[in-house]
Amino acid sequence: MLADALEHLVRGIVDNPDDVQVEAKNSRRGDVLEVRVHQDDLGRVIGRQGRTARALRTVVAALADGDAVRVDVVDTDRRR
Repeated sequence: MLADALEHLVRGIVDNPDDVQVEAKNSRRGDVLEVRVHQDDLGRVIGRQGRTARALRTVVAALADGDAVRVDVVDTDRRR
């Protein structure tokens, strides 16, 4: 449910909503929601000084009802 809600919110922000992917993973410290968007939309999802990403994390934390959930915006174009 959290992944679907986050995906819906992110699709409303970006210019390429078909490229939005939210993947839920489990880790030792709780659930992790990884958000992947089109490279051109990365700045929109992060926002100025991270404000949009922080707001998305706040909404997801409120929906999680006390459970530990982390939201990561993944940069898919990063070369290693």
